[in-house]
Amino acid sequence: MDNRKQRSERRTDALSRERIVEAAIEILDADGEAALTFRALASRLSTGSGAIYWHVADKGELLAACADAIVVPLMRIEVMAGEPREGIRLIALGIFDAIDRHPWVGSQLFREPWRFGMLQMFESVGARLLKLGVPDKALFDCVSALVSYILGVAGQNAANARMHPEGTDRSSLLAAVAARWEESDAEDYVAVRKMATQLRDHDDRAQFLAGIDLLLNGIAHLR
Repeated sequence: MDNRKQRSERRTDALSRERIVEAAIEILDADGEAALTFRALASRLSTGSGAIYWHVADKGELLAACADAIVVPLMRIEVMAGEPREGIRLIALGIFDAIDRHPWVGSQLFREPWRFGMLQMFESVGARLLKLGVPDKALFDCVSALVSYILGVAGQNAANARMHPEGTDRSSLLAAVAARWEESDAEDYVAVRKMATQLRDHDDRAQFLAGIDLLLNGIAHLR
Protein backbone atom coordinates (compact mmCIF):
# COMPACT_ATOMS: atom_id res chain seq x y z
CA MET A 1 0.00 0.00 0.00
CA ASP A 2 1.19 3.54 -0.79
CA ASN A 3 2.76 5.19 2.29
CA ARG A 4 0.77 8.37 1.71
CA LYS A 5 -2.46 6.37 1.76
CA GLN A 6 -1.42 4.63 5.00
CA ARG A 7 -0.69 7.99 6.64
CA SER A 8 -4.02 9.35 5.44
CA GLU A 9 -5.91 6.39 6.88
CA ARG A 10 -4.17 6.72 10.24
CA ARG A 11 -4.92 10.45 10.34
CA THR A 12 -8.61 9.92 9.52
CA ASP A 13 -8.89 7.37 12.30
CA ALA A 14 -7.12 9.65 14.79
CA LEU A 15 -9.46 12.53 13.94
CA SER A 16 -12.72 10.63 14.02
CA ARG A 17 -15.56 12.25 15.95
CA GLU A 18 -15.28 9.49 18.54
CA ARG A 19 -11.58 10.21 19.15
CA ILE A 20 -12.25 13.94 19.42
CA VAL A 21 -14.99 13.35 22.00
CA GLU A 22 -12.73 10.96 23.92
CA ALA A 23 -9.95 13.56 24.08
CA ALA A 24 -12.41 16.28 25.07
CA ILE A 25 -13.69 14.14 27.96
CA GLU A 26 -10.11 13.67 29.15
CA ILE A 27 -9.65 17.46 29.26
CA LEU A 28 -13.00 18.03 30.98
CA ASP A 29 -12.27 15.41 33.63
CA ALA A 30 -8.80 16.74 34.34
CA ASP A 31 -9.32 20.50 34.26
CA GLY A 32 -13.01 21.34 33.83
CA GLU A 33 -15.07 23.05 31.17
CA ALA A 34 -13.01 26.26 31.04
CA ALA A 35 -9.96 24.27 29.93
CA LEU A 36 -11.76 22.75 26.95
CA THR A 37 -10.83 24.92 23.97
CA PHE A 38 -10.34 23.86 20.39
CA ARG A 39 -6.72 24.96 20.68
CA ALA A 40 -6.15 22.70 23.71
CA LEU A 41 -7.97 19.87 21.98
CA ALA A 42 -5.92 20.31 18.80
CA SER A 43 -2.73 20.22 20.86
CA ARG A 44 -3.79 17.01 22.60
CA LEU A 45 -4.67 15.39 19.26
CA SER A 46 -1.56 16.75 17.50
CA THR A 47 -3.61 18.34 14.75
CA GLY A 48 -5.04 21.69 13.69
CA SER A 49 -8.27 23.27 14.91
CA GLY A 50 -9.65 23.22 11.37
CA ALA A 51 -9.52 19.43 11.29
CA ILE A 52 -11.61 19.30 14.48
CA TYR A 53 -14.19 21.73 13.11
CA TRP A 54 -14.69 19.28 10.26
CA HIS A 55 -16.24 16.88 12.79
CA VAL A 56 -17.69 19.27 15.41
CA ALA A 57 -19.30 22.62 14.69
CA ASP A 58 -18.59 24.41 17.98
CA LYS A 59 -17.92 23.95 21.69
CA GLY A 60 -21.63 23.62 22.49
CA GLU A 61 -21.98 20.66 20.14
CA LEU A 62 -18.79 19.15 21.52
CA LEU A 63 -19.96 19.41 25.15
CA ALA A 64 -23.30 17.85 24.24
CA ALA A 65 -21.55 15.00 22.43
CA CYS A 66 -19.32 14.40 25.46
CA ALA A 67 -22.31 14.28 27.81
CA ASP A 68 -24.14 11.91 25.46
CA ALA A 69 -21.09 9.63 25.34
CA ILE A 70 -21.24 9.30 29.14
CA VAL A 71 -25.01 9.13 29.69
CA VAL A 72 -26.54 7.29 26.73
CA PRO A 73 -24.76 3.94 27.34
CA LEU A 74 -26.20 3.94 30.87
CA MET A 75 -29.70 3.81 29.38
CA ARG A 76 -28.93 0.73 27.32
CA ILE A 77 -27.34 -1.81 29.62
CA GLU A 78 -29.08 -5.15 29.31
CA VAL A 79 -29.83 -5.63 33.00
CA MET A 80 -32.25 -2.71 32.86
CA ALA A 81 -34.67 -4.79 30.80
CA GLY A 82 -35.93 -6.43 34.02
CA GLU A 83 -38.28 -5.19 36.75
CA PRO A 84 -39.12 -1.52 36.07
CA ARG A 85 -38.61 -0.18 39.60
CA GLU A 86 -35.18 -1.80 39.84
CA GLY A 87 -34.40 -0.49 36.36
CA ILE A 88 -35.06 3.08 37.55
CA ARG A 89 -32.84 2.53 40.59
CA LEU A 90 -30.05 1.21 38.34
CA ILE A 91 -30.39 4.17 35.97
CA ALA A 92 -30.24 6.56 38.92
CA LEU A 93 -27.21 4.90 40.49
CA GLY A 94 -25.42 4.69 37.13
CA ILE A 95 -25.86 8.42 36.60
CA PHE A 96 -24.86 9.16 40.20
CA ASP A 97 -21.58 7.27 39.73
CA ALA A 98 -20.99 8.76 36.27
CA ILE A 99 -21.36 12.33 37.53
CA ASP A 100 -19.08 11.52 40.45
CA ARG A 101 -16.41 10.56 37.87
CA HIS A 102 -17.34 13.32 35.39
CA PRO A 103 -18.73 16.26 37.45
CA TRP A 104 -19.29 18.47 34.37
CA VAL A 105 -21.96 16.11 32.97
CA GLY A 106 -24.81 17.20 35.25
CA SER A 107 -24.54 20.90 34.48
CA GLN A 108 -24.30 20.16 30.76
CA LEU A 109 -27.50 18.10 30.80
CA PHE A 110 -29.36 20.82 32.71
CA ARG A 111 -28.04 23.46 30.31
CA GLU A 112 -29.42 21.78 27.20
CA PRO A 113 -32.29 19.50 28.32
CA TRP A 114 -33.50 19.04 24.74
CA ARG A 115 -30.36 17.19 23.67
CA PHE A 116 -30.14 13.45 23.07
CA GLY A 117 -28.75 12.41 26.45
CA MET A 118 -31.59 14.02 28.40
CA LEU A 119 -34.13 12.71 25.89
CA GLN A 120 -32.84 9.18 26.48
CA MET A 121 -33.01 9.65 30.24
CA PHE A 122 -36.61 10.88 30.13
CA GLU A 123 -37.58 7.97 27.88
CA SER A 124 -35.82 5.34 29.98
CA VAL A 125 -37.33 6.53 33.25
CA GLY A 126 -40.72 7.32 31.71
CA ALA A 127 -41.11 3.95 29.99
CA ARG A 128 -40.51 2.18 33.28
CA LEU A 129 -42.98 4.38 35.13
CA LEU A 130 -45.60 3.50 32.53
CA LYS A 131 -44.93 -0.17 33.24
CA LEU A 132 -45.49 0.60 36.92
CA GLY A 133 -48.94 1.94 36.07
CA VAL A 134 -48.35 5.69 36.33
CA PRO A 135 -51.24 7.52 34.57
CA ASP A 136 -50.39 9.45 31.41
CA LYS A 137 -51.51 12.75 32.96
CA ALA A 138 -49.01 12.34 35.81
CA LEU A 139 -46.12 10.99 33.74
CA PHE A 140 -44.30 14.25 32.99
CA ASP A 141 -44.45 15.44 36.60
CA CYS A 142 -43.17 12.09 37.89
CA VAL A 143 -40.32 11.81 35.38
CA SER A 144 -39.33 15.45 35.94
CA ALA A 145 -39.22 14.95 39.70
CA LEU A 146 -37.06 11.84 39.42
CA VAL A 147 -34.66 13.26 36.83
CA SER A 148 -34.30 16.55 38.72
CA TYR A 149 -33.53 14.65 41.93
CA ILE A 150 -31.03 12.36 40.19
CA LEU A 151 -29.10 15.14 38.48
CA GLY A 152 -29.37 17.58 41.38
CA VAL A 153 -28.19 15.23 44.12
CA ALA A 154 -25.54 13.62 41.91
CA GLY A 155 -24.20 17.03 40.92
CA GLN A 156 -24.14 18.28 44.51
CA ASN A 157 -22.39 15.12 45.68
CA ALA A 158 -19.72 15.54 43.02
CA ALA A 159 -19.28 19.21 43.96
CA ASN A 160 -19.00 18.34 47.67
CA ALA A 161 -16.31 15.76 46.95
CA ARG A 162 -14.20 18.41 45.22
CA MET A 163 -14.87 21.23 47.66
CA HIS A 164 -12.14 20.19 50.08
CA PRO A 165 -8.39 19.75 49.48
CA GLU A 166 -7.25 16.46 47.99
CA GLY A 167 -6.57 13.91 50.68
CA THR A 168 -9.26 15.20 53.05
CA ASP A 169 -10.58 12.33 55.15
CA ARG A 170 -14.35 12.11 54.64
CA SER A 171 -15.00 10.32 57.93
CA SER A 172 -13.15 12.96 59.94
CA LEU A 173 -14.93 15.74 58.10
CA LEU A 174 -18.38 14.24 58.72
CA ALA A 175 -17.51 13.56 62.36
CA ALA A 176 -16.58 17.23 62.84
CA VAL A 177 -19.82 18.44 61.27
CA ALA A 178 -21.85 15.93 63.30
CA ALA A 179 -20.18 17.14 66.48
CA ARG A 180 -21.23 20.72 65.70
CA TRP A 181 -24.79 19.51 65.08
CA GLU A 182 -24.80 17.71 68.43
CA GLU A 183 -23.66 20.91 70.15
CA SER A 184 -26.55 22.93 68.66
CA ASP A 185 -29.12 24.41 71.02
CA ALA A 186 -31.35 21.56 72.27
CA GLU A 187 -34.54 23.63 71.99
CA ASP A 188 -33.94 25.27 68.60
CA TYR A 189 -32.44 22.26 66.81
CA VAL A 190 -34.30 19.18 67.99
CA ALA A 191 -34.32 17.42 64.58
CA VAL A 192 -30.73 18.37 63.73
CA ARG A 193 -29.44 16.86 66.97
CA LYS A 194 -31.36 13.64 66.27
CA MET A 195 -29.83 13.40 62.77
CA ALA A 196 -26.24 14.02 63.85
CA THR A 197 -25.36 10.34 64.30
CA GLN A 198 -26.89 9.47 60.91
CA LEU A 199 -24.88 12.25 59.28
CA ARG A 200 -21.66 10.92 60.78
CA ASP A 201 -22.19 7.37 59.54
CA HIS A 202 -24.12 7.83 56.31
CA ASP A 203 -23.14 6.44 52.89
CA ASP A 204 -23.74 8.89 50.03
CA ARG A 205 -24.88 6.27 47.53
CA ALA A 206 -27.20 4.55 49.99
CA GLN A 207 -28.75 7.87 51.00
CA PHE A 208 -29.18 8.77 47.33
CA LEU A 209 -31.03 5.51 46.66
CA ALA A 210 -33.17 6.06 49.76
CA GLY A 211 -34.36 9.29 48.15
CA ILE A 212 -35.17 7.46 44.92
CA ASP A 213 -37.20 4.92 46.90
CA LEU A 214 -39.10 7.70 48.69
CA LEU A 215 -40.05 9.21 45.33
CA LEU A 216 -41.02 5.85 43.84
CA ASN A 217 -43.12 4.98 46.91
CA GLY A 218 -45.00 8.24 46.52
CA ILE A 219 -45.44 7.74 42.78
CA ALA A 220 -46.86 4.27 43.45
CA HIS A 221 -49.94 5.88 45.05
CA LEU A 222 -50.85 7.50 41.72
CA ARG A 223 -51.71 4.16 40.11
